[in-house]
Amino acid sequence: MRSTLQTGLTDRSLVALAVLNFFLADARDGLGPFLDGFLATHGWSPMTLGFIATLGGVLGMIATPLFGAWVDASKRKRTLIIIPVILVTAAALWTLASPGNASVFGGQSATAIVGAVVGPALMGLTLGLVGEKAFSRQVSRNEFWNHLGNVVSLAGIYLATVYFGVSGVIGLMIVTAVAAILAALAIDPERINHNAARGLAHDDGAPGPSGYSVLVGSKGLILLAVTLMIFHFGNAPISRLIAQDFSIHLGTPFQTTAVTTGVSQLSMIVMALAAPFLIRRFGLATVFLIALLALPIRGAIAGSFSNFAVIYPVQILDGVGAGLIGIATPIAAERILAGTGRFNVGLAAVMTVQGIGASLSNVVAGWLTDVGGYGLAYWVHGGVAALAVAAFLAGRKSIAPSQKGANKAGDDREIPVAP
Repeated sequence: MRSTLQTGLTDRSLVALAVLNFFLADARDGLGPFLDGFLATHGWSPMTLGFIATLGGVLGMIATPLFGAWVDASKRKRTLIIIPVILVTAAALWTLASPGNASVFGGQSATAIVGAVVGPALMGLTLGLVGEKAFSRQVSRNEFWNHLGNVVSLAGIYLATVYFGVSGVIGLMIVTAVAAILAALAIDPERINHNAARGLAHDDGAPGPSGYSVLVGSKGLILLAVTLMIFHFGNAPISRLIAQDFSIHLGTPFQTTAVTTGVSQLSMIVMALAAPFLIRRFGLATVFLIALLALPIRGAIAGSFSNFAVIYPVQILDGVGAGLIGIATPIAAERILAGTGRFNVGLAAVMTVQGIGASLSNVVAGWLTDVGGYGLAYWVHGGVAALAVAAFLAGRKSIAPSQKGANKAGDDREIPVAP
């Protein structure tokens, strides 16, 4: 087994991992952000759309910890990405072809269940390829390629719908799914250190993986999960509501959603590039705090203005908040669980708890929108951020510990990896 510490994109498997992240941006979520705008223009109400999102979230929550344990034990991590890509793409094509109750509820339920394995599998695959010391940098790289793929996909969908309508979207979905599958197959399975992939590269002295009790007994993991649950309750529905709102007003669901989502993805690219420096220079806790503080500002701006120009600051702040949280979360989980052999199931448990907040928020957001309009929903969900900030500040040392073996002079400094 060769060393898991690699230097940049000089290794074939790391190149394939970058390509995989690029195409997974579109292939693992099906219709993703376009679903709400597409269905809103077909007469679906905000409350019904909120219920659909909640149903998918609940199913995903049930499946995620089971899949996390599966990823920890499996030596076929590439397969755990390929199969969901095929099934999610098929479900999305079904919904586009016939947006009725069966395809929407059935397709989105299937997407939520099988899609829940992709996140843990991708993180396990990444940790197994680069090891714990390079993990922070590689997570940021993954996010860079993922968000860049999103931007390219959004631009492609915008142009495809202008010139070819829904048929263009279907063609792009098939192309990205095939490309993601080929990229996953290009990763050398011999390059994956499966002990490292489950968090056993740094052994804490236990004879093998710790029991599942390590999850419920970890103060840091519990506080991380609670903080993220509150954050996602506030943040999750805002982009969906914006997509619904302006898709209805402008009558162009795919183009409108491409623009609104594209702005946030460009912001996330900047955050992915900045995150390694921010973590090394200021520490993981500061990165979490910046992300959490972006949400109340986002909600206040969205609730105060109704013209289309508001999407730019609102979605830029989405990139700051959700972008940094997406990078910081697996890094924090890896540090908390280093040496336990339960990294993937632990990360999955965190994703499950945060999913509770995201899922409940969709129904609440739909109800608030029906009662007081989109503005009320923006204010309420943006205001929830104060609780997330308070929860984080109360347990920041446990939530964002220093990397084991790091220099005392800089508790988040890592062995440098060439760009």
